[in-house]
Amino acid sequence: MTRSDRDILIIVDVQNDFCPGGALAVPEGDQIVPAVNRLAAKFAHVVLIQDWHPPSHASFASSHPGRQPFDTIDLSYGRQVLWPDHCVQGTAGAAFHPGLDAPHAELVLRKGFRTEIDSYSAFFENDRRTPTGLAGYLKERGFERITVCGLATDFCVFYSAMDGHQSGLEVTVVTDACRGIDVDGSLQGAMRAMTEAGVALLHQ
Repeated sequence: MTRSDRDILIIVDVQNDFCPGGALAVPEGDQIVPAVNRLAAKFAHVVLIQDWHPPSHASFASSHPGRQPFDTIDLSYGRQVLWPDHCVQGTAGAAFHPGLDAPHAELVLRKGFRTEIDSYSAFFENDRRTPTGLAGYLKERGFERITVCGLATDFCVFYSAMDGHQSGLEVTVVTDACRGIDVDGSLQGAMRAMTEAGVALLHQ
């Protein structure tokens, strides 16, 4: 893979709450850290994406009496999976995994900080209309190709990759530097949708 000043690595949600022992642990989530670090060392340009929820966020099951984590409800913008409280602003769970080594990251972009709306994608909130500003940042900096890794393959990595592709970028997902949650077949569905859309799936 050619990596130049038109290439950037986007590391999605490698945070304590998404790793074993965390509030919304992705199976084997911590095992990707060495692969992510190897990737980061190969890129001159890196962005870190950080899930950053206020307490009582609308996506938390605890915000909806009688609901349990992984229930699905309708919110103003559509269907929403309810999650355990996770990545609450300023908590240890919201911090990046201590083994993550990307000191040259040029931007830390936080998502999910609006109380009433969840955010999987690094590019858009879940209403699919509210931008995070990442597309504008990448365009202004002149990046043309993004490589995506992190957690979880079938949610935040998937939505970020698809939105990056729709934004006109060339997108590669490094699958061994990702892990999925796999809710009701979501992992297989995400992999198939990315392939059909033209997102490159790469195993290091």
